Amino acid sequence: MLNEPGHPGVTPASSAPPVTDRASFAVEVQQLRDREKAHTREGDAIAAARRRLPMVEVDPAAVLVGPAGEITLLEAFEGRTQLIAYYFMWSPGAAAADQCEGCTLFTSQVRELSYLHSRDITFAVLCQGPYDESSRYRDFMGWTMPWYSALPSLEGLFDGRQIGLFHLICYLREGERVFETYWTTRRGVEAMDYNYGLMDLTVHGRQEPWEDSPAGWPRRAHAMRTLGGSPDWKPLPEWPGGRPTSQWPRVAAGHSDDLGTASASVSTQCCH
Repeated sequence: MLNEPGHPGVTPASSAPPVTDRASFAVEVQQLRDREKAHTREGDAIAAARRRLPMVEVDPAAVLVGPAGEITLLEAFEGRTQLIAYYFMWSPGAAAADQCEGCTLFTSQVRELSYLHSRDITFAVLCQGPYDESSRYRDFMGWTMPWYSALPSLEGLFDGRQIGLFHLICYLREGERVFETYWTTRRGVEAMDYNYGLMDLTVHGRQEPWEDSPAGWPRRAHAMRTLGGSPDWKPLPEWPGGRPTSQWPRVAAGHSDDLGTASASVSTQCCH
């Protein structure tokens, strides 16, 4: 059972810091706050340096595929000056439950785009898989951001970077010309997510094996995938298995995860 001692999702009774008085707590927090402020200032300085990077020209006519068929990278700007593109990983022919849990986590957080639009920025997902298959995944997840397949142009757009790995790439448009101004991958894409930032504020943190936490703190392996959904949120003892965590509410609400792939029905049955 989920609440049995020794279950990987259970918080051990010892996994708590020592208790102190309010005055001592205030001193400790202030010492940490000084480090936090230094971290914030360094982040501001890095952002300032990022704004001063040179840029490289890319093909504005690079072909993307969207709901109306082929469009160009230039058209994906939707008339705005800047474009932030998340290059979603894709496993062709795989069922929804077998698609990338990390891409699903980060993309799930990008909901309200009006703030970006107010700064002349378009956000779009450029999936590394075919449009018809991947757009059904978008619909299953309930995402509403612009979604395109970058499959026809991946080699040129990635220009030597690893195809098949997620990337976050920023572009600037000057008239009919397009320039790449910044790119990142791996933990750099955490900029899209608020969950980890909030978890980092808590005493148990992200509860992932790599973290520097005291002995006895809970560890939830493969936290981006779970064997069940709310209210159980059963942890995943071994990978692969389960589903990307944010899929469970969609399944519970009756949304179809059929991507039109041959493996869909098999995977869905084994992961429920």
